[in-house]
Amino acid sequence: MKVPKKPRTKAAAAVAVPQSREDVINDIRKIGDISRVILRRETELNDQIATLTNDVAPGIEALKKELERLQTGVQTWCEANRAELTRDGKTKTANLTTGEVRWRARPPSVTIRKVEDVIAMLKKLSLGKFLRNKEEINKEAILASP
Repeated sequence: MKVPKKPRTKAAAAVAVPQSREDVINDIRKIGDISRVILRRETELNDQIATLTNDVAPGIEALKKELERLQTGVQTWCEANRAELTRDGKTKTANLTTGEVRWRARPPSVTIRKVEDVIAMLKKLSLGKFLRNKEEINKEAILASP
């Protein structure tokens, strides 16, 4: 039976510890200098990114609009010819020469806004079957009881 190898750990990098007050003062100055250089370089990088974005953004927006126009057209055509493409609903996928078109049957969902108003309306219309009564223990009453 083979004994599992013990994981190897790397030694931590040696830390330069200042040996005097002057060394600490110099190290703090270097920390400030390096921090400022990092900040300047990050600012320059962000400026370059902004310039590139501004140069390329109009072309990207035009491509996105063209893509959306084409997708809407393809979707409209596929919806109009769905029976033919899915062989009268036998398949959910239509394999075209340059790609596939798929239809998904999403489960029905209910989204409710203004829940209190909907509950009041259901009660008013005697549609209690659409309401759920939740029973739970009243902890406040238990604590208040002697």
